[in-house]
Amino acid sequence: MNWLSKLTPPGVSRMFDKRDTPENLWMKCPVSGEMVFHKDLEAALHVTPAGHHVRIGPDVRLRYTFDATWEEIALPEVPKDPLKFRDDKPYASRLAAARKKTGREDAMVISVGRIQGIETTVLVQDFSFMGGSLGMAAGESFLKAAETAVERRTPLVVFTAAGGARMQEGCLSLMQMPRTTIGVEMLREAKLPYVVVLTDPTTGGVTASYAMLGDVHLAEPGALIGFAGQRVIEQTIREKLPEGFQRAEYLLEKGMVDRVVHRRDLPRVLGNVLRTLMKRPAATANVPAPAA
Repeated sequence: MNWLSKLTPPGVSRMFDKRDTPENLWMKCPVSGEMVFHKDLEAALHVTPAGHHVRIGPDVRLRYTFDATWEEIALPEVPKDPLKFRDDKPYASRLAAARKKTGREDAMVISVGRIQGIETTVLVQDFSFMGGSLGMAAGESFLKAAETAVERRTPLVVFTAAGGARMQEGCLSLMQMPRTTIGVEMLREAKLPYVVVLTDPTTGGVTASYAMLGDVHLAEPGALIGFAGQRVIEQTIREKLPEGFQRAEYLLEKGMVDRVVHRRDLPRVLGNVLRTLMKRPAATANVPAPAA
C-alpha cells in the first residue's frame, strides 16, 4: 500500500474500486465486426444481425428445438482412459477438465420430446466438450439414441458438431465410425426416419460416418462441413479451393445437403419433414415458437 492509499478515506476508495463485470456481456460478430449485446443475441436465438449462427450448447439447442419440456436419457458408461494415453498432459486430466467445464460426462446429450407435436428422439453433440470429438462414449451414446428411438417408435434427429475422432482413444475411437453405422441400420430396419442437422463445425470421422447417412440432411447457414481441413486439401492437390468451399451453402449447391435452414425455422422445417416421413396428418393447432 502506498502513502496516497493511506491518506484516502475508505469511502472514497470504495467509489473507485474495480467492479466485477462479466466478460460475456458483448460478442463481436465475426462476419460484420459489430458488437452485439448478449441479451439481444439470446433474443435472436444466438444469431447475429449479420446472420452469423453462433455455436450453442446442448441445453440451449434443446430449448430451441422442442415444443416445451423434454426427457433426458442417461448415457451408457464406458471404460475411462482405456489406453492410459498421455501427450503433454494425461487424457484423464483432459476429461476431468472438460467435465468440469461443461457439467456433462461426454460430448453427447440424448433427449426425447415433441417437435411441432411429433415425439422425437434428439441427439446433440457438444463441441465445447473436447471439440465434440468422437470417442467410445460418443459412439455408445449414438447407439443408445438409436435404440431409444426404436423402442419408442420415434424418429431420430442428430445435431452434429465435431472436430473429428478423439485421438487419445486411438483405434477404439475409429471403431465408432462403423458402430454408429450399425445404429443407422437399426433405424432403417425399423422403418424410422433419421434426420441429420449439420452445425458448425462438422468434420473428420463424424462427417465420414453418421453425419452423412441421414434420410434428410439439413444445415445451419455458414456451417463448416467437411472431412479434411481446407489447408490440408490445398497442400495435397496444390490448388486454391473455391470461395465458400466446405460451407453449408456450397454443399447445398453440390447436392450433399438437402436444405440450409435458419435457426429460427429449424423446428418448423423439422416438424414438416418428420410429419411427412412418419405419414402423420398436418398439425391442426398452432405450436409455440422456440423459447429464446
